[in-house]
Amino acid sequence: MRLYLAVAALMLVLLAHAEAQEEPTIEQHFATFQTKVMELGKDLSEKATAAFKKLEESEFATKTTTWFNEQMSKLKDAFSQ
Repeated sequence: MRLYLAVAALMLVLLAHAEAQEEPTIEQHFATFQTKVMELGKDLSEKATAAFKKLEESEFATKTTTWFNEQMSKLKDAFSQ
């Protein structure tokens, strides 16, 4: 009988402790949201920068730039004559 009472008392204490824990306030939610958005923006900008650098240094971009420069010089030569 004492064991049942001890277990019941322990359950009441644990329940009271669980209910007493505070939930984050709206201000705390917004603070963590702001931090997450800032991290997401930073992450996205780093990935975009890396992608543009990779694209800029790619063989396709180099060949395309060279081709456009050749075409422009041909056009300039054609109009200068």
